[in-house]
Amino acid sequence: MNIEFLSTLAVIAPDPAASRQLYVDALGLALESDGGDYHHSEQLAGCKSFGIWPLAQAAEACFGTPHWPAGRPVPQVSIEFDVADAAAVGPAARELQQAGYELLHPAREEPWGQTVARLQSPEGAVVGISYAPVLHDQD
Repeated sequence: MNIEFLSTLAVIAPDPAASRQLYVDALGLALESDGGDYHHSEQLAGCKSFGIWPLAQAAEACFGTPHWPAGRPVPQVSIEFDVADAAAVGPAARELQQAGYELLHPAREEPWGQTVARLQSPEGAVVGISYAPVLHDQD
């Protein structure tokens, strides 16, 4: 597997409004929304994308339900590492499985064009191996 860069860091927020108060109001980060609870910026130096990801949306993305499963640690952060292209996500995910890691879901293309497979780290973080075309266009 060849990781090209850390693409996304997002806090996973059970209370997105409280998180926005810290990151937007107190810290002054210019996070934007497409009309929902997910707020993000691709303009924060040192990180391709930073966001506040509602826990319900993280659960939906990983499990297809707005409720995080009771038997899993509730994540507080999501970290995504980008590979060279969409075709590299599946083999990278299989490599992680062969190393003994359980995927939350296999490689798939999301509606916004990102191809991603996710697992949960020993600390409980949601870790994605992904290819987000829009982030590869930025230099």
